[in-house]
Amino acid sequence: MQVTLNALPASLAEFQNLSRNTPEEVVAGFLCALHLYTKNPNEGVEAMNLLRGPRPMTPYDSQFLRDRLRGKEYLTTAYFAGATPQNSYTPTQPYVLNVLPDPRPQDIEPGYLRLFISTPGADAPRPIKLRQKPSTGEWFLWEYSSPLSGIRIPAAQDPWA
Repeated sequence: MQVTLNALPASLAEFQNLSRNTPEEVVAGFLCALHLYTKNPNEGVEAMNLLRGPRPMTPYDSQFLRDRLRGKEYLTTAYFAGATPQNSYTPTQPYVLNVLPDPRPQDIEPGYLRLFISTPGADAPRPIKLRQKPSTGEWFLWEYSSPLSGIRIPAAQDPWA
């Protein structure tokens, strides 16, 4: 499924206006929250808290984001259509995120969902795990470390390019 955004939120207020009604929109919101985090860490943490629902960020979680994104701000846009190592992961606009279904849904426990996002900077799609809150039917971020792991550096930063 595709999620299309006209712009990436530049503030927490703009982030709060993003639709998060479907699992795919939650995944797109994750990348938007990361992008916001690189501009304003406090607002980025608040955006992540919205996506995490009843399980807010801990100091460890904030440190994890800071460590993974330090010097790698390109990770926040690398998964949108048009972003490649050759163009420093600059996506085309509007921003389009292709969210892929889980090829092995039978391997995931009830109440959870695993979706995948891909980038030309990695050899395989990266999983994001969501958890559903049964009382409301809402989906929240549960496990998202894989998209934050290393990808090919932008060609402009690669001394061997």
